[in-house]
Amino acid sequence: MAAVVPPAAGAPAIRCADQERGYPAFLERAACIATALRAAGVDPGDRIAVVMRNGLAHLEITTGAALLGASAVPVNWHFQPDELRYVLTDSGSKVVFAHTDMLDRVGAALPEGARIIEAPVPAGTAAACGFPAPPPTGAYPLLDDWLAGHEPLDRPVDERPPAVIYSSGTTGRPKGVLREPVPARRLAEAVRTFLEYFAVEPGGRTLIPAPLYHASPSRHATLALAAGLDITLMPRFDAEEFLRLVERHRIEQVQVVPTMFVRLLRLPKDVRERYDLSSLTSVVHAAAPCPQHIKHAMIDWLGPVLREYYGSTETGAVTWCDSAEWRDRPGTVGRAAATAGVAVLGPGGEPLPAGVTGDIYVKPADSWPRFSYLGDPDKRAAMEAPGLPGYVTIGDVGHVDADGYLYLSARRNDMVISGGVNIYPAEIEGCLLALEGVRDAAVFGIPDEEFGEVLAAHLETEPGVRLGAAAVRAHVAERLARYKVPRAVVFEERLPRDDSGKLFKRILREPYWAGHDSAI
Repeated sequence: MAAVVPPAAGAPAIRCADQERGYPAFLERAACIATALRAAGVDPGDRIAVVMRNGLAHLEITTGAALLGASAVPVNWHFQPDELRYVLTDSGSKVVFAHTDMLDRVGAALPEGARIIEAPVPAGTAAACGFPAPPPTGAYPLLDDWLAGHEPLDRPVDERPPAVIYSSGTTGRPKGVLREPVPARRLAEAVRTFLEYFAVEPGGRTLIPAPLYHASPSRHATLALAAGLDITLMPRFDAEEFLRLVERHRIEQVQVVPTMFVRLLRLPKDVRERYDLSSLTSVVHAAAPCPQHIKHAMIDWLGPVLREYYGSTETGAVTWCDSAEWRDRPGTVGRAAATAGVAVLGPGGEPLPAGVTGDIYVKPADSWPRFSYLGDPDKRAAMEAPGLPGYVTIGDVGHVDADGYLYLSARRNDMVISGGVNIYPAEIEGCLLALEGVRDAAVFGIPDEEFGEVLAAHLETEPGVRLGAAAVRAHVAERLARYKVPRAVVFEERLPRDDSGKLFKRILREPYWAGHDSAI
């Protein structure tokens, strides 16, 4: 986590639900956490885990660990004991901070030698999440009691390690992305880049609606703190509450995922028009493909304030485009920014010309910290591009145009080969989302004796909407080639997405491939 640069007195603060703290108080508490961690046996280079919802305590703990030279591991708090046990053990976390209502699962997953600190759930956070705040269990030290008597750390380390983010594990066990500590010079460069590309001024007002256990909101919070922005956290995303917070705090900049766009657009028109959103100057989105009709609708609503980037937990943002560029080139995720780079390679590692689809390799910006995978150096080595030092792939397929703008087709693992034809599900999912009544869509390959694979579409519909498979197929057939029409159409009550909008197709795909040879 980066160092926090406190703004001038009376300027920005950090808030979440019913809690708010100015930067001086925030910094002092984070520095006390650093001292308490040191007293608990945490040393520079060690790791601590945070199994908590968004909130001030979450940011204070991760900041305090960084001041000591230790890495925080924000953990997906939806995990069940087996998943928690894996991450806590794999990361070697010495101390685990957990909200009260998560202690049963965390306690059942605690590795030998690690200790738990209990963090009460603030009343406002509990209310936003739809449950009453539970009383402390008394089974573990409470955060405030654990901090009592500790003075702020007097000599923070010069190079602060970023958080260790675990990948979402869509194809198996997640891996921790371990990034090198950030020296002051590179931090300052990263902050300048953040302010430029996120289009926000120092001291500006930002809103973070996504969970901090994901890479993008975690990094966003890190740089927003370092830049001294006024920060509003949402305990959980709610579409109308999002609009209310933008109006109330005159939010200028926000980072979202396309799923949030869909939910915002599903609000009744009179609800959307009820709120003054004129303060917004930059709405950044990433993390998942955004269907073109959704993005057009958002620009029509908010104006040309949308900005998109492409990257990953490992690489950070690599390409960028603003609303004007996207309107000129619908579907692009932008072109390489600053010192970053993009290359599209063929099966033999040869560079492909503009317009030809292949494997995407990217070079992170110079200000981005170098990375490895915790306990798995082979995975890191396997990502590297042959003959292109510094370029790695995160498994995506796409092409660049003659001006260097990148277009995504699919994840390599998502691509369907049916009768020798490559089919990219993202295009079909976008088509399905344009069908009235469809809330969410997942398209993937299922086994077929004749073609090897054919398409299946699992759909989540709006409440009360009834669609038939024939209507769904007809909708696709009118807009796309016949071979892109799903053979199987299944309606789900809810598709398996996490809070960042990442879709776990593996869960849907596995039953079809049971007993077949396939890399699911």
